Amino acid sequence: MQHKRCVVTGANSGIGFETAKALAHKGAEVIMVCRSEDKGLAAQAKILENCPHDRVHLLIADMSSQQQIRELGSAIHDQYSEIDVLVNNAGTWISDLTYTEDGVETVLAVNHLAYFLLTHLLWPLLNTGEGGRIVNVASDSHKQVKQFNFADPYLTQSYHGLRSYAQSKLANVMFTYELDRRKPIDGVVTNAVQPGLVYTDIGLKRTTWLHAFAWKVRRSLWRGVTPAEGAATSIYLASQPEAAQKSGLYWDNCRPKPSSAYSYQEEDNARLWEWSLEKCGIEAYFAPGF
Repeated sequence: MQHKRCVVTGANSGIGFETAKALAHKGAEVIMVCRSEDKGLAAQAKILENCPHDRVHLLIADMSSQQQIRELGSAIHDQYSEIDVLVNNAGTWISDLTYTEDGVETVLAVNHLAYFLLTHLLWPLLNTGEGGRIVNVASDSHKQVKQFNFADPYLTQSYHGLRSYAQSKLANVMFTYELDRRKPIDGVVTNAVQPGLVYTDIGLKRTTWLHAFAWKVRRSLWRGVTPAEGAATSIYLASQPEAAQKSGLYWDNCRPKPSSAYSYQEEDNARLWEWSLEKCGIEAYFAPGF
């Protein structure tokens, strides 16, 4: 990965931290995107402790804010001429219905629209070199919902944190497939990842005491994998030469596998794409714009 440049969102902890650390140790220049400067600096310092180089950078952005995502995209454009890898990893799970400053349900904003918008902003940089790679961290949780609820995308009639999370992960898979179908060149590959049941604190941060307790029980009884193990497929897709030949797939344990039957519905994938364009105020997806 020497002479490669990678952007990893949500890089201060969990899967994002392990992905950033592994890519840096493989020789890549890594741009860590974190919401908290204090936590970001601490994570950056940990990675640099045993890193073979010092090209590990930190940028701060709240991925629930489209304004901050646009500022992030502008900063990356100002500082770098090209990007080789974009790992869309930042995610959240919230028990109660909340909205962002843009009027979007928070989980869908962070887990899906942030992927959609940042990929649009960095597309020109991904398209300048020998070929870019986009890795969207999704989840098998997407199979827990039958379809994307276009009639009530924020689930206001029956909100539940787990249902909202599952729908956002379905959106990740649908976005990956539609991006692969629409991309104007073959040189940029895009894939979605199932990291597995990872032992992290995502279920403890903005959840009710009952949901937090349930998450603790779940991760204790079904301990699953460590964040490093959960990051393995993201790292594989970002770094291995053979992965550059495969695009538009859903991956688990470094192998493609089927996603839900609904996620292959091209009509609804296209519908989600158009809805996302509207919510992000994007006119031409593959053209530069902030």
